[in-house]
Amino acid sequence: MSQTITVEGMSCGGCEETVEDALEGVEGVESASADREDSAATVEGDAETDALVAAVEDAGYEASA
Repeated sequence: MSQTITVEGMSCGGCEETVEDALEGVEGVESASADREDSAATVEGDAETDALVAAVEDAGYEASA
């Protein structure tokens, strides 16, 4: 299953990598990709949306489903 969440505050490739790493640490995530141009992150797997948002916020970015 694929989910896309909105992520605000990414300004560089390092930001994208930080968000991807945070998302990949969530249980149920198979893969994650972040795109600062779209202010979004797409996740493959069956993780809970709330857990994804919380992981991104813990990494220092604003997130919403």
